[in-house]
Amino acid sequence: MTGCLHRLSALLVLVGFLTTPNGAHADPNHTSRLRLFADLDDDDDDGVADALSTDLKHGAGTDVVWLDPLVKPTMSLQKIEGEAARVVADDRILGASSNNLPHTIRRLGLQGVAAGRSHVQLSGLDIEASVVEVIASDESGKYIDLAISHAEIARTLPPELLAREDGHKVDGEGLRWIAIGPREALPERARLVSTAPNGTRLDSIEPVLFVPTDCPDRVAPEFSCSATTLIRATIDQTDRAHPESSDRSLTAEVGGRILLYVDQQKASSIRVGGPRDSTLGPLGRFQAQVRMHLVRLSRAGAVPIGGNDRGALGLARQELRTASSLWGQCGIHIDGGPIAQIQIVDPPPPYMLAVGCDLGLPASGGMVAFAIGKKQFRIRTERGQTPTEVANAVAAALRRAGFGARLSPNTRITSAALSTVDVLVSKPDGALATLQTGAGDGSRLPLSTDASLDVCLGEVELSDGLTHFDDFDAAAGTVEERALIKAFDDGDPSTIDVFIVPAFAQSGRIGESFIYSKGSSVRNVVIMDRAAVRAGARSFALAHELGHIFLEMPGHPDDFGVDQSSSLMDADAADPTIFGPRRLTMEECERAFLQSGPGAPVPLLNPWPLYRHREKP
Repeated sequence: MTGCLHRLSALLVLVGFLTTPNGAHADPNHTSRLRLFADLDDDDDDGVADALSTDLKHGAGTDVVWLDPLVKPTMSLQKIEGEAARVVADDRILGASSNNLPHTIRRLGLQGVAAGRSHVQLSGLDIEASVVEVIASDESGKYIDLAISHAEIARTLPPELLAREDGHKVDGEGLRWIAIGPREALPERARLVSTAPNGTRLDSIEPVLFVPTDCPDRVAPEFSCSATTLIRATIDQTDRAHPESSDRSLTAEVGGRILLYVDQQKASSIRVGGPRDSTLGPLGRFQAQVRMHLVRLSRAGAVPIGGNDRGALGLARQELRTASSLWGQCGIHIDGGPIAQIQIVDPPPPYMLAVGCDLGLPASGGMVAFAIGKKQFRIRTERGQTPTEVANAVAAALRRAGFGARLSPNTRITSAALSTVDVLVSKPDGALATLQTGAGDGSRLPLSTDASLDVCLGEVELSDGLTHFDDFDAAAGTVEERALIKAFDDGDPSTIDVFIVPAFAQSGRIGESFIYSKGSSVRNVVIMDRAAVRAGARSFALAHELGHIFLEMPGHPDDFGVDQSSSLMDADAADPTIFGPRRLTMEECERAFLQSGPGAPVPLLNPWPLYRHREKP
C-alpha cells in the first residue's frame, strides 16, 4: 500500500447505511448502499483517466473509497456484478472473476468507473454502489476531458457586464459541472475549491447548487442529470469579488486545479491552463524564467521598496505572483525560481567605458586616458578610427595589464553616426573593476581628448534617479542604464532580468522594457521604480512591461487606435477596479507564443506540460 491512496471514511458516503440508535451495526448480514463518483480525473498526471488506469501506485488511486469500517479480516469476496465500480485490494484491482480476497490484504475499497450501479457481495456483507459521473462542459455544451484538457482563466469581463443587445449573456470561458447517474444518487449541492500548482488552497465557492437538467445525447435513458451554473476561473480577488458574478467566480492559477466536493468526497477535478481553443491549438502551460535585482540607493544603502531587506523580498515575490496571475490568461506561468533569483544588490562601481557614448562619431585623433587604482592607461586614437576599433585597442591594453575586458557592442541609435561599444572591465579575480577618469593622478585630463570621439564612464548614481532612454536612444538605452544592466548580465537572453530601482531621473515614467532586437546587447530586460510597485493594480507595471517583451511589441494597441482601458497593454490606463488594465486578448496570447515561444529565435516561454504524455506502445 502506498501513500498515494487516499483514506476516505466510507461513513461519509454511505446512503441509507443501517445503524442502531447507538451507532452499532444493525446486524452482521446487511446491505450497505454507497454513492461513488466515477474517477474520471487524472490525479497521477499521466493523461489517462484514473478509472482507466491499471496502476494505482502513483496517485491514480487517490479517490478510492475505503471500506475499513465495514470489511472484516475474515470476510471473503464472493461476487462482483456490474461495471460501474471496481474493487481495489490495497493497490491491486480485483477482476469480476475473483472469488476470494487475497490473504495478505490490509484493506478493501471501491473505485467508481462509470455511471450506473455495481453489486459487491462479501461473506456477511452486500454492498450496492450507485456511481455518478461528473463531467465538465462549456457554454456550447462541448465536453471537456478532465484527463487531457483543462479549465482556462477568464480573459474577459463577466458576461453580466457585457450583455449583448438582445440580453443574452455570453460566457465562452466558464465551465459547468454535469452529474449523470441514478436519480437518487445525484448531488444537490457541492463545494468548489481551487488550488495552486503545489496544492495550496486558493479559493472556494459554497454552496454550488445542482439543478435538474436534460442529459447530453450520449447518456443512457435510465440515467438522470443535474448541472451547476457556469463557473468562471478568475485572475484575482478583484475579478472574483464583483457583485454581479461573485457567486460563480473562483480565483484560480495556471498549473493548479479546480476540485468539486460533494460532502467530503472529491467528485471531480480539472487542471487549469491557458486558452483551450486558439489558432495555434490548446495553449496549456508555459513557463518564463525571471531574475529580479532590487538595487539599493547606494552601496549598503536603502532598499528601493519594502523598507528593509525582508520587506523588499516579500514585495518582489508578490510582484512576480501578480504578473504570473495576469499572464495566466495566456497559460503563462512566471517563475522567480529559488530565492537566489530575487536578489538585493548594490549599484555597480564605474567599471564600464562607453566608447562613442551615444553618437558614435569616428575619431579625429587624440587619447583615451583612465586609471584602475595606481595603474594608468593611455590609448591613442587615430583619425578615422571607428568606436569599435578604439574599443578593441582599449581592451587589448587592459588585457596586457592583466585585467579582464569584454566588448559589448550596442545597436546604433537614431541620431548616431556609428554603433557604440562598451568595454566591461574586471579585476583578475573576476570582480568588477573601479575605473577613474583621466590619468588617475588628480589631473583634470578627460577620458577622451579626441575632438569627435567621446568616451563616457558608466556610472550608476541613483541619488538623482536613473537616467532613462527616450525615443531616440531606446534601442541601446542610456549609458547609465547599460552600466546597470550589463553588470548583472548572465549571458542568457532566454532569462528575463527585472531591475527595481528607487526612482527614474525624470517624473512620469515608472517602468520600461528592452525587447529583443538583432544586434542589441541589452534585451529582454525590464526596469521599474518604486512608484511602479506602489501603483499596483492601477497599472500592473511589471506584467505590462513583460508584455512588451513577450509580444515583441514596443508600442501599445491604443497608440494609433481606439483606447482600450481594460487592456493590460493600454498605454495610459490607471484603474484598480475590474474595469482597469488587466485583460489579454486571444490574439495577444497567440502573438506571445509566436514571438517568444519554443519556435522563437530566443525562446522565453518554455513548455511546461500540465500532464505527462504517455508514450505510444
